[in-house]
Amino acid sequence: MEHDLCEAAIKGDTKSLHNIIGKDPLILHKVAAGCFHGAASPLHVATLSEQTDFVVALMNLKPELKLRLTEVLDSQQRSALHLASAMGHDQIVKELVKANPKMCLVRDRDGKNPVHVAAMEGKISVLEELVGASPEAARVRVDQNETILHLCVKHKQLGSLKTLLEVIKGWDFVNAKDSDGNTILHLAILYEHFEIAHLLGKGKNEEKETIDVNATNASGHTAMDVILFLGSDKKEANHIKDLLQKANAKQGKDLVGGDWLTNKRESLMVVASLIATMAFQAGVSPPGGVWQDDKDGVHRAGEAVMAYNYQNYYQIFLRCNTIGFVASLSTILLLMSGLKFRNKAMMWILIVTMWLAITSMAITYAFSNVVVTPRKEKDRRSLSKTITIGVIVWSSVMALLLVKHTFGLVAFFAKDESKKMKANKRINKFEAPSSRGGKGRGAKPPLPLTS
Repeated sequence: MEHDLCEAAIKGDTKSLHNIIGKDPLILHKVAAGCFHGAASPLHVATLSEQTDFVVALMNLKPELKLRLTEVLDSQQRSALHLASAMGHDQIVKELVKANPKMCLVRDRDGKNPVHVAAMEGKISVLEELVGASPEAARVRVDQNETILHLCVKHKQLGSLKTLLEVIKGWDFVNAKDSDGNTILHLAILYEHFEIAHLLGKGKNEEKETIDVNATNASGHTAMDVILFLGSDKKEANHIKDLLQKANAKQGKDLVGGDWLTNKRESLMVVASLIATMAFQAGVSPPGGVWQDDKDGVHRAGEAVMAYNYQNYYQIFLRCNTIGFVASLSTILLLMSGLKFRNKAMMWILIVTMWLAITSMAITYAFSNVVVTPRKEKDRRSLSKTITIGVIVWSSVMALLLVKHTFGLVAFFAKDESKKMKANKRINKFEAPSSRGGKGRGAKPPLPLTS
C-alpha cells in the first residue's frame, strides 16, 4: 500500500490517493508519525515530481494532520519545503508555507533552512516568498558563522544577493562577518566573483545599506588587501581595485587608528563616564565643603566654602571642572552617535576632546589640593614643588601628543591632495593625443585613485 501511495505521488494521481485512503484510513497517520517505510514520504515524492494538486490533496484529506505532514523529514533531515525551495517549485512552496510557516526555520543535516537553500540555488521567486513569510529565517547563521549573504557569494548567486539586499535592511546584516572575520566583499574578491564584487564595491549609496569597504577580517586585512594579495592581471580585478579606490578603500595597515578605536570604544565610554561622574561630584560637592548655616551678609547654607576663602582659585576650579564635564559628555555623545572614526579628522576631534577632559580634571585636582592643604609654610612649599613638577611633566606629554596628532592630520590631508594631483596627471596622460595623431594608449581614462 505504501508503494502504491508513492507511485500515485510520482504521477500526481489524486484518484488513486483517495482509493488508497479508503482501503487504509490510517496510512497518513503512519506518514505523519514517521513510520512510513519508504525512503521519502509521499509529500517529499510529490514535491520532487512537482505534483502541486497531489500535494494540496494530500494535506487537505486529513486537516488535523496537515502540520505534522509538513514536519516530516527525510534521511537528510530535509522537509518537503527544503526540496520545493531547491527545485524552485513556486506553487508548492506557497502551499507548504501557508500550511506551516514555521518550517522556514527548520534546518537540514547541513544546518541550512529552506531560505538558505533557495538563495544558494538562485530561486528568486521562491526566496521572495520565503523571506516574506519568515524574515527571521534569512538572518539565521550556518556553519562558520556565515550568513545567507555569505552563501550567496560562495555559490555565485548575484540575483539572490540583490534580492536579499533589497528586502532585508540593516548595516549589521550587510556587513556581518563569518568566523574568520570576512565580510561578503572579502569573499567576493577571494573567490574572484568580480561581478558580485562590483556590486558591493561601489561605496556609499543613500538609498540602501552598503558594504563597509574598510572592514577588516580576523587577520586585519581589508578588501583592498585581499585584491592586492591576489595579484591578478585580469581586467575585472583591476576594475574592482579602481572601484575600491574610488570608494576610499584602504589597506589594513592604514586603519590602525580606526580599528583601535573600534576595539577600545567600550573602554573609552567607561573612562568618559568616569570623568563626567568625577566632574559632577566635584561641582556639587566642592573641595572644602559647603557652609552648613546661614550668616547674614556673609554666606548662606549650601554655598561653597572655597568661593569665600579662595575666590580667585574658585573661579579657575569652576571653569576647569565645567570644561572637563562638558568634554566628557561630548565624548560619550560622539561614541554613541554611530559615526565612523576611521576618518583622520574625526579621530583628531575625539582625541582633542578627551585631551581637554583629562587636562581639565588634572587642573581641577591641583586646585582641590590647594584648598584642602593647611596654610603652614612647610606644607605649602611641598605642595608647590609637587604641583610644579606635575604641571611640567603633564604639559610636556600633552604637548607632544597634540603636536604628533596635529602633524599626522596635516600629513594625511597633504598626502590626500598629492594623490589627487597624481590622479589628474594620470588622466591627462591618457587623454593626451599621441604622436600618430590619434588618442593615447587608452580610449577610456582610468578611474581616479581617490574620490
